[in-house]
Amino acid sequence: MIMTPMRRNQNWLPDVFNDFFDNNWLMPAKATAPAINVLEDEKNYKVEVAAPGMSKSDFTINLDQDDDLVISMEHKEDNKESKDQKKDARYLRREFNYSKFEQTLVLPDDIEKDKISAKMENGVLTINIPKMGEEAKKQLSHAITIE
Repeated sequence: MIMTPMRRNQNWLPDVFNDFFDNNWLMPAKATAPAINVLEDEKNYKVEVAAPGMSKSDFTINLDQDDDLVISMEHKEDNKESKDQKKDARYLRREFNYSKFEQTLVLPDDIEKDKISAKMENGVLTINIPKMGEEAKKQLSHAITIE
């Protein structure tokens, strides 16, 4: 089975609103999702998330109630100024940097959920998802008796 990314936040506003928010009156927000690679070999699945400038503390990774893998990222950063500058001046323009992202991956049945691991290195979050061995797969199948 292939891991399938799911976008949970669908656009529900009518085109009239989309046209208004897409015009030149408002600056576009930085709302792009990072690139994701999903690899598979004989023993593992591997998910790679491009996250330049992010740290491991910006991420949360968990399994939801449906045992889907949920990758969340929230990064806040502001251009800090000294306290004295704020008292004597007013802002004509001040920019804050805020990024938020959530991606849900439907996991196949042949994984070992308790052995999922992740690491952050060189701007890439890598999640390793081990596959079950043949013995573990056999234990999952149950014979059903007919009464």
